[in-house]
Amino acid sequence: MKLPAPLFPGHLVKRYKRFLADIVLDTGEEITAHCANPGSMTGIAPEGARVWVSNSASKTRKLPYSWELVEITEFGRPVMVAINTNNPNRIAFEAIDQGVIPELAGYDTHRREVKYGEKSRIDILLHKEGKPDCYVEVKNVHLLRRADGLAEFTDSVTARGLKHLRELTGMVADGHRAVMLFIIQRGDCLALAPAEDLDPAYAAGLRDAVAAGVETLVWDCEITTQEIVLRRNLPLKL
Repeated sequence: MKLPAPLFPGHLVKRYKRFLADIVLDTGEEITAHCANPGSMTGIAPEGARVWVSNSASKTRKLPYSWELVEITEFGRPVMVAINTNNPNRIAFEAIDQGVIPELAGYDTHRREVKYGEKSRIDILLHKEGKPDCYVEVKNVHLLRRADGLAEFTDSVTARGLKHLRELTGMVADGHRAVMLFIIQRGDCLALAPAEDLDPAYAAGLRDAVAAGVETLVWDCEITTQEIVLRRNLPLKL
């Protein structure tokens, strides 16, 4: 997935009210950027961190700048993290379309935001005549609290995420495929586990969904100031 060009470097002053970030650009200009991330952003929004923002030409936007990337040092290792939680759906769709994910290859049509379940929309629906439809729910991951490289999901309580697990389980019961695709928007993780202490209900729901036949895939990303692409498949530890 190509990032908007050009990106403008600076340093984070603070992130606040979830969707706002004060940043000082390298030019000296002080801006408030939109932060497309409703989560807690634990560990990835330290004051003074090196960041990159994009600038929209839209005249209707209140905040023309959007925070895209942050460089942090985690457990002594520098790492680039993409903070926009809208990215994973685009990354996943492009990767599936290009045949990057073997488990999701071999389908004729790939559709986004298709209605299903109880007033929900599946992120990606894969279809091929003669095969069960494949419902793919994409989740963003960037929480890392351990030096052993174990990423965790989620970073806050997600009733919506639990609802998705139950609806995917229903798709399996109806004879379809259902896949949870976790995309880690950083490159320093070795595996993924549910964040049991932050959302025990989701952790239990994920184990129940897997036991019921919901498939899981975990991929990390290669991130530069030009693009974000899937890099490698990682294990899920339940």
